[in-house]
Amino acid sequence: MKLKIDLDICQGHGRCYDLAPKVFREDDRGYVELIHETVPPELEEEARKGKDNCPELAIDFVN
Repeated sequence: MKLKIDLDICQGHGRCYDLAPKVFREDDRGYVELIHETVPPELEEEARKGKDNCPELAIDFVN
């Protein structure tokens, strides 16, 4: 599973990296960064939790 972030709509709420700290982290401006662009199988559930809790829907899966 791969992830992408639309930084044009991310507002830095931080829900993704609070809920999925092994997949997402905060950059120096308070916005999300990917720790894993390609998410290992053991972190897929955590990645979904972070994605599903983004209020702007700035995180998505890609093929």
